[in-house]
Amino acid sequence: MSEFMMVDNIPVEISGEQNILAVVRKAGIELPTFCYYSELSVYGACRMCMVEDRRGGIHAACSTPPKAGMEIFTNTPRLRKYRKNVLELLLASHCRDCTTCEKSGKCKLQELAHQFGIRNIRFGELETERKRDDSSVCITRDNSKCILCGDCVRMCEEIQGVGAIDFAGRGSKMRVMPAFDKPIAESNCVGCGQCAAVCPTGAIVVKDDTQKLWRELSDPKAKVVVQIAPAVRVGISHEMGLDEGANAMGKITAALRRLGFDEVYDTTTGADLTVLEEAAELAGRLAGGEKLPLFTSCCPAWVNFVEKHYPELMPHVSTCRSPMEMFGAVLKEQLGHSTRRIVSVAVMPCTAKKFEASREEFIRSGAKDVDYVITTQELITMIREAGIVFDDVEPESTDMPFGVSTGAGVIFGVTGGVTEAVIRRLCDDKSVSSLRTIAFNGVRGMEGVKETTVEVGGVPVHIAIVSGLGNAKALLEKLKNGECDYQFVEVMACPGGCVSGAGQPFTNREGKKKRGDGLYQADRMSAIKRSEENYAVTALYDSVLSGRVHELLHVEYGKTHQ
Repeated sequence: MSEFMMVDNIPVEISGEQNILAVVRKAGIELPTFCYYSELSVYGACRMCMVEDRRGGIHAACSTPPKAGMEIFTNTPRLRKYRKNVLELLLASHCRDCTTCEKSGKCKLQELAHQFGIRNIRFGELETERKRDDSSVCITRDNSKCILCGDCVRMCEEIQGVGAIDFAGRGSKMRVMPAFDKPIAESNCVGCGQCAAVCPTGAIVVKDDTQKLWRELSDPKAKVVVQIAPAVRVGISHEMGLDEGANAMGKITAALRRLGFDEVYDTTTGADLTVLEEAAELAGRLAGGEKLPLFTSCCPAWVNFVEKHYPELMPHVSTCRSPMEMFGAVLKEQLGHSTRRIVSVAVMPCTAKKFEASREEFIRSGAKDVDYVITTQELITMIREAGIVFDDVEPESTDMPFGVSTGAGVIFGVTGGVTEAVIRRLCDDKSVSSLRTIAFNGVRGMEGVKETTVEVGGVPVHIAIVSGLGNAKALLEKLKNGECDYQFVEVMACPGGCVSGAGQPFTNREGKKKRGDGLYQADRMSAIKRSEENYAVTALYDSVLSGRVHELLHVEYGKTHQ
């Protein structure tokens, strides 16, 4: 028999919801929250989601389980006054430079202040500590904008398993900071940026490098080339007025040319190179039976995580560069004859790519292989600053000689994509039915941990696919304790893969799934499905890469810095 509770005198069925908040949202009422995310533990700190029962008692909707027969109200005079008081208190201790804040227009505090009609703050503006931490190349922290919601702390600890930041102090002295209030760059932060993704204000934001890039684009002596990561084409869409997950690659290419980029390329070229090299490395290790499992190396936050937390496992991490760095090295060599200074730019869904580009391992002859990394968010900022109406831009193709892309390279942007592309390469059966079989062999889906087994040369290969560093940490502990056995492990730091990168516009779980579906659709529409069939890539082995494969496509990680 169904159970019901009353929400503003409307009967709403209870069907497994863990809290009143979920039931209220079923009724079509959006209670305000700062600290609630369904993927994180319930914290109940902001008190914005309070509801009132028929006896006048108030309850936090996010932390109170629903009960049959319960009667609650969400919009009483008492609750409206209460929420306004909370907002005023938050604003009284909050930096109010909203017009110049990086989060302006997307700030939850700003949004709710407008929603509740707050035009003045009765408590006056309290003296706030203005301490901006710019030490990281990935993110920027500003404690004066922090509302102590705890979203970043729980994301870093519960989902990512890093614990780089936490609460310190008590009462009015409470702050969120790394241990001993050190700069974030000196902590065990891996640069994944997921803290910035969930921060409702401008307290933690993606590092902005757009002004440096504008100067390069205005320099007549510079030839500025750009590569676009697979996940960007589906991550930019909703923010720019298209459907969530729609493939906007053609429009992005055209917009970048209008911004002043001389040549525009697709990082799927680098992804195809990665597939060929990583598949060969896996086959070699399987044949030798050594240094297994082989961990993927495409995700710089994951590599950083292993270096800092499990350095003894670094020999198991693939020596392959990431697709961005492979393609960056190839582009610098391919275009080296230019009379102008080559500036290589990458548009990425990821904040950790900024760190990766700065690593000494990817600096050759005093020059970076990738000079600048901007995120999808930064690209959106540049497009809007230039006054480009994205919806009106006619799609264009990328430049030759790397204008050929494969479905295998495109799916790198979603969890399981690297594995599927490698299996396509190693699988003996190259038929269409084989492709479909691989797709439904457990490699697809947004789950945090997936397992599959495939045969390579008649030998079963056990594979794990992990997204979210917390899941990766749990898997590593099982491997160390002998509780599981794999030969190949794909790891992406961000839950769901690069489509969920911190450099992408923020979206919910359903939005991330739509982005992944968008990449799979692009794969289906691709005429070339396997990396080894990309003639533009295979030709590189006889030209730029001849005798230099290890130098340009592989890496030996040494000293870590951020």
